[in-house]
Amino acid sequence: MTEKLLRPLRTRPWPERWLTRLLGAALAAAAYRLCLPWDLRNRPELEGSLSETTPVTVTGVVVLALVLLLLAAYFGRRDALAWPLLLVAVVPSALMYVSFHAHPEPPDAAVWPLAWAFFTLVLGAWVLVTASVARRFRKEPVDRAAEGWLIRSGS
Repeated sequence: MTEKLLRPLRTRPWPERWLTRLLGAALAAAAYRLCLPWDLRNRPELEGSLSETTPVTVTGVVVLALVLLLLAAYFGRRDALAWPLLLVAVVPSALMYVSFHAHPEPPDAAVWPLAWAFFTLVLGAWVLVTASVARRFRKEPVDRAAEGWLIRSGS
């Protein structure tokens, strides 16, 4: 059973391949939704307080990072290099974009586009590095020309 779970996806039948990828994207989305609250606006800590806080907790960020790290390593070991980026980084990034965009701020105070771009770049780079390291632990040799980034190339 373990061998089946760790075998490269390109050797598996297409329904299993796509269901595994869909499950990975769903797990990334669920981890984001469970670990980070949907409302990321700053608000007063207590009624009448001058200091503002956000409902994001350190525990939530650490758990989300660990879940995404494990997903990136798993898909990095099993699939082509771009799939972990698409499955593990793009889904939380899209949810973050929707979350930030759902709460409009005055035009002069809208810093969410910069925050979203920064976190998207950090997450994407982190997923690619993790997937690349996980690929080093494959047991079978990889034909890099045949595997390509996502699909087999014609050359």
